[in-house]
Amino acid sequence: MGKLIAICISDARGTQKYEIQEARLIPSHGIEGDAHAGNWHRQVSLLGIEKIEEFRKKGADVGFGAFGENLIVEGFELRQLPVGTRFRIGNVLLELTQIGKECHDHCAIYNTVGDCIMPREGVFTRVLEGGVIHPGDEIECIPAQADRPFTAAVITLSDRAFRKEREDLSGPLIREILEKQGYIVEETILLPDGKAPLQQQLIRLADQRQMSVILTTGGTGFSERDVTPEATQAVCDRMAPGIAEAMRAESLKITKHAMLSRQTAGIRKKTLIVNLPGSPKACREDLEIILPALGHGLGILRGTADN
Repeated sequence: MGKLIAICISDARGTQKYEIQEARLIPSHGIEGDAHAGNWHRQVSLLGIEKIEEFRKKGADVGFGAFGENLIVEGFELRQLPVGTRFRIGNVLLELTQIGKECHDHCAIYNTVGDCIMPREGVFTRVLEGGVIHPGDEIECIPAQADRPFTAAVITLSDRAFRKEREDLSGPLIREILEKQGYIVEETILLPDGKAPLQQQLIRLADQRQMSVILTTGGTGFSERDVTPEATQAVCDRMAPGIAEAMRAESLKITKHAMLSRQTAGIRKKTLIVNLPGSPKACREDLEIILPALGHGLGILRGTADN
């Protein structure tokens, strides 16, 4: 069992949070009255009191809420918990959705002491069941369910779609197919062709959000801007060549142009990344090829299936 040490909220984004002695948590929303509540995956943030105490030992006089955290908790090594872990606080049930965060604009604490622990030590949750909580409440950590649905993110790479010169048809189609197969599609992203933005998103989705699978569409051809495979290879720890080989082999039965596809697949930590073509028709055909075996591979990465 852990313990809830303090509760903090802010009235506006970009401002320091302040302590309150009671909070009402609303399902699929967050803490009532908090500026960061809303229909997204970062509804309630948690930070360990142990990490705050370590920071204070450096000579920094920081109060609760200084790092933008909602709940200060005791008794957990938060960063070591997998996404999908749940926290029970009385009637409230939270689900861990993200580990750490990107720090785009340095906060007041960083500007004062040159460091901020929230991006590397904080975690984020969504509210599954609501209720009222108070400092001093016990917290039960519930391990992530082994049979929980696989999560997915879909990234479309297209200069023209990004400039709104044409509609992205492949991304929504991939999402529809995945959801029919029982996957939870957590994010869909539209990016221009190119390496840097794609690499950044692949790293974020694999490391912070711990997606089971990331499917990209587009950028796999011979055009100078088609660099999706290079971005994928750059972030992967291991490659999974059999997936791309299977897609090309089956696609060659349909069109000889399939040999011109440079799509690849690889693994970053416990996330599988697969490149699909830009054409909706080709995306559907490739998913029909790989989906029957994909669940077993994702189960191996999760540790719930035998190799």
